[in-house]
Amino acid sequence: MNEESLFSLKNAWFRAAVGLTIVCFVISALIGFVWLPSAQSDPQFQGIWNAICSAAGVPRQWHPVESAVPPTVKLSRVELESHQFDDASGLSIGRGATLALRCTMCHGPHGISDANSPNLAGQSATVVYKQLQDFQSGARTSAVMSPMARDLADQDMRDIAVYYASLKPAAPVRGDAPAIVAVGAPLRNIPACASCHGGVDHKIGSPWLDGLPAAYVKAQLAAFANGSRHNDISEQMRNIARNMTPEEIATAAAWYAGQPHP
Repeated sequence: MNEESLFSLKNAWFRAAVGLTIVCFVISALIGFVWLPSAQSDPQFQGIWNAICSAAGVPRQWHPVESAVPPTVKLSRVELESHQFDDASGLSIGRGATLALRCTMCHGPHGISDANSPNLAGQSATVVYKQLQDFQSGARTSAVMSPMARDLADQDMRDIAVYYASLKPAAPVRGDAPAIVAVGAPLRNIPACASCHGGVDHKIGSPWLDGLPAAYVKAQLAAFANGSRHNDISEQMRNIARNMTPEEIATAAAWYAGQPHP
């Protein structure tokens, strides 16, 4: 028997093989797309059409773009670039020093806070600039900072940012980083703090945490976790903070502040 006749419908064995394949395909499709999904108790699988769509991973109903639900809170619209402030001039830093006189009561005369406000000395200029923009737009709210940022011009924010970035940062004395800082908790989708906030790597827009008061860090993580602070990019910090335990939050905050961690 030549190859042409072997794969011909005139060949009874070939017809049987094709027919059996089709039957197996139909039975598998019915089981996978209809019977198994329909056996689920979840309402989204009820009905043949819903079961097929759910099994295939496609929407049961296509919604027009206009029906998208708008966010219930203001989100950060600030666009940052890694070299955004590299060309800062001495004049800009000097103007920032003058503008920052109003900030000394909370953030200290040299950017090191004696209260539980964040230290700004040595902080990345992109971080300070973004937070001021967010306070002004309402993406981040504070009874103190929102009014302070309300009337600042964009250049004012840039000048303040480069001024604080030019100052010598706090240098807390501490031992080896705890696990939550050094490696995170990968099984709970918690990356190492050091992978974004310095130590291993530093991502643009992520603040240096060295020397920040423990009470401030704990308060911000709690705000991210409960959603009252929502100016993080792509909800990164909200997703992380929700998965952290109170003990992990306290440990990370204490270590960055240079305090003995629990």
